[in-house]
Amino acid sequence: MTQAESVPIQGLSPASRPLRAWQRSALARYLAAKPQDFLAVATPGAGKTTFALRVAAELLADRTIEAITVVTPTEHLKYQWAQAAAAVGIALDPDFRTSFGGTSRDYHGIAITYAGVATHPARHRARTENRRTLVILDEIHHAGDAKSWGEGIALAFEPAERRLALTGTPFRSDDNPIPFVEYQRDAEGALRSRSDHSYGYADALADSVVRPVVFLAYSGTSSWRTSAGEEISARLGEPMTKEQTGMAWRTALDPAGEWMPAVLAAADKRLSAHRNGGMDDAGGLVIATDQTAARAYAALLTTITGTPPALILSDEHGSSDRIEAFSKSRERWMVAVRMVSEGVDVPRLAVGVYATSAATPLYFAQAIGRFVRSRRQGETASVFVPSVPVLLGLASELEAQRDHVLGAPHRPKEEWNDQELMLANRQEDEPGEDEKSFTALHADAELDQLIYDGASFSADEEDYIGLPGLLEPDQVRSLLQQRQQDWVDRGSPRSGAAARATPPPVPEAPREMSVRERIQKLRKELNTLVALQNHRTKKPHGMIHNELRKQCGGPPTAMASIEQLEERIATIRSWR
Repeated sequence: MTQAESVPIQGLSPASRPLRAWQRSALARYLAAKPQDFLAVATPGAGKTTFALRVAAELLADRTIEAITVVTPTEHLKYQWAQAAAAVGIALDPDFRTSFGGTSRDYHGIAITYAGVATHPARHRARTENRRTLVILDEIHHAGDAKSWGEGIALAFEPAERRLALTGTPFRSDDNPIPFVEYQRDAEGALRSRSDHSYGYADALADSVVRPVVFLAYSGTSSWRTSAGEEISARLGEPMTKEQTGMAWRTALDPAGEWMPAVLAAADKRLSAHRNGGMDDAGGLVIATDQTAARAYAALLTTITGTPPALILSDEHGSSDRIEAFSKSRERWMVAVRMVSEGVDVPRLAVGVYATSAATPLYFAQAIGRFVRSRRQGETASVFVPSVPVLLGLASELEAQRDHVLGAPHRPKEEWNDQELMLANRQEDEPGEDEKSFTALHADAELDQLIYDGASFSADEEDYIGLPGLLEPDQVRSLLQQRQQDWVDRGSPRSGAAARATPPPVPEAPREMSVRERIQKLRKELNTLVALQNHRTKKPHGMIHNELRKQCGGPPTAMASIEQLEERIATIRSWR
C-alpha cells in the first residue's frame, strides 16, 4: 500500500480535502523524497496550510511521526492553525504553555509562537526528542526576526524527525542564515536560499488560485513644518530627498488632513462597486501604523459610512475572536494594526487601504497577501496606496519572487531597514524620531495612476472606482487598456506638424476661480499629462517632472506659479 493510500488512524482522513495542482505536485515530491527538511515557497492565499496539514496527516497515518509542533509568528495564527487542523481531523493545542511542559494526550500536537520557543528552547528540544515529531515552521523567515528566535528553533528542533518550512513572502537580505534552510551559491558567488517547491503569484494567478490585484495610487500635495519652523510643500511621487518623501508620506497619512478622508471615501465607493458587481459580501481593510491612527481612521470611516468599523488594535486576547467574527459577518470595514499583516485568513477582503509608512518588501508582500485569496473565479482585489516611488515599485513587482541572499542583498541595504517594519508593527503610540521632527499641516489627494500586471494606467477617478468586482485577469487587463485608450483619445494633444510647431494654448481659467483653484486645476492637468507621457515612454513620473523642470526652469510643482505650470503644460503637450 502506498503512502498516498495509507489507512487513516485516530480519525484522520488524508484525502478528506481535495488538493490544488501545486499542492498535489508538492505532496508527490515530498512523499517521494522523504526529506528531513523541506522548504515550500507559495504565494499568500495559495494554500500552504492545507498542503502542510496534508503532509502531517500522511505522516501520522503511516506512523512516520507521532507528534506535530506548529510554530507561528503570532498568537492569532496559533488558533487559526488549530482550527484548520481540526477540520481535517488533527487536534492541535494552541493554548500550550511551555511552563506546563505537556498537554492532553488527546492532542496530536501543539501550536506555539517563535517567541514562545525562544523563551524555553531546551524544553521544546526535550519534547521533540521524546516523540518522533514533525515541526511545521510557518513563515520561516521570522526565524530571522531576532537572533534568539533563530537560535531557539535551531536548538529546539534539531532532533526533529521531519521539518516542513513554509513561506509566502520575500526573505530579507542579510548575513544571518535561517535555520533548516539550505543555501547554494549562485552565478555571482552569493549564497541563495533553495526551495524544494515554489509556487509564485504569477503561477497562482494563471491557475485562478489568487485574485488579480489593481493598485490605485493616490498623489497630492503635502505641507508640513520642520522642527526649525520652516514650512515645506511637496507632491507625493515627485523627486525629493528620502527625508522629504518620508515627511510628505506621513503628512498624507495624517487623519486630521484631507488626504486620508478623500482616499477612504474613494475606497468605500470602490467597496460598494465590488458588492454591487458580484461580491455582495466584500469587505475592506485599512492597515494603520499605530493605535492612535487606527482609532482616528475608524472615526473617519464611521463618518463616511454611518457605521463603526471593526477595530483590531493588537495581538492581545480577544483579537482573534474579533477577526473571526468580522470574517463571518457582512461588515464593510475593518481597521487594524499589525494583526492582519501576515497569515490572517479573511477571504472576503477585497478592498485595502495601505495607510502605513512601512516600505520593506517583506511587510508590503505580507499586507497585500491579505487581499489575494480567491474564493471563486472572477473576483478581483483593489488596494489603495500612497503614490510613493518605493511602493509603486513594489506594486509593479508583485509577481517577482525573491530568495534569501546571504552577504549580497539584491536591494540597497537602507531599503531593507527592519526599523521600518518595527515601526509598522508598533502597537504603542509613542512617536518615532521622524514624527517628533515635523508637524503635518495639509495634504490633498487625487488619483495619480493605476498599476496592474506591472503596467501603469492613468485616468480620472470616476473611470475606475466603479469597475466590476468580478473580472478574469485578462478581462481586467483588456478593460484597463480600453479605459486608458478612451482617456488618451479624450486628452491627447493635436496630431501633426501644427501640434509640434505650436502647442495648443492652455484654456484660461474661469474668472470666478480663485488663485488656489487655478493652481490646483493646472497641477492636476500637468500630472495627467505626465501620467500620459509615462504610459507612452515608460519613464518614471519623477523623471518626466525633472525633464520638465530642466527645460522650463523653476521650482517643484508644489511651489510652481500659475505661469510656470502653464509653461510646463505647453511644453509637455509639444513632446511627441
